[in-house]
Amino acid sequence: MQRRTLLPVLLAATLLPALAQAQTALDTILAKKQITIAIPTDYPPYGFVGTDLKPQGLDIDLAALIAAKLGVSLELLPVISANRIPYLQTKKADLVISTLGKNAEREKVIDFSIAYSPFFQAVFAPKTLAIKTPADLTGKTVGVTRGAMEDIELAKVAPPNLDVKRFEDNNATVAAFVSGQVQVIATGAQVAGAMMAKNPQLGTEYKFVLKDSPNFVGIAKGEDKLRAKVNEIIAGAKASGELDKMAVKWLGRPTGDLPN
Repeated sequence: MQRRTLLPVLLAATLLPALAQAQTALDTILAKKQITIAIPTDYPPYGFVGTDLKPQGLDIDLAALIAAKLGVSLELLPVISANRIPYLQTKKADLVISTLGKNAEREKVIDFSIAYSPFFQAVFAPKTLAIKTPADLTGKTVGVTRGAMEDIELAKVAPPNLDVKRFEDNNATVAAFVSGQVQVIATGAQVAGAMMAKNPQLGTEYKFVLKDSPNFVGIAKGEDKLRAKVNEIIAGAKASGELDKMAVKWLGRPTGDLPN
């Protein structure tokens, strides 16, 4: 009888620490009074380096809001598209706020908050190129940022003989298009807008959308307590109008209806 009584106790003693360790991120953040958030510095207006050499943009403002609501200091960790998710998985970052779209592949390895801002990816090219559908990309050279949502979505619709050139960050992708290394660029609408404003001589225009994909905060898999807290902060910012103020400041329009 004693063995039968002791067995559940021993199992509980073994399992409880493991379960506790599975969701320690929020407790750790609050205990050390600091949160590390991965952000973009090459993706205006979501994240870029200002004239004062400090990161700024919508994603940086949201990171600051989350840190303030948690009552902790903020450490900003610049990332590019290709290392955003690995930084979460290796615990280099507590959260990723870096124009992160949600898809089935990513949901297998990380968790997501509710949406916090609108975003869409599309194909852009000079007006002189007749492109209306993916089939029209046949024989063209397209520049895209490696691992970004537009890279994933372009691969789904690209014709067989499309020449895709992948670059490590958005600045390199834009530079390749502006310099003529590629004929077409697949990127976010805001990035394209900034590029077109700076380079009107290129005559660049929108061709077709790849994906309408709002932005979400990336959270390590299984960190439900942290995810719930982040969702609470975002929902509160939506209700108070803080999120709309950020969107108007950086995107020129309010968030509108965002999915959960």
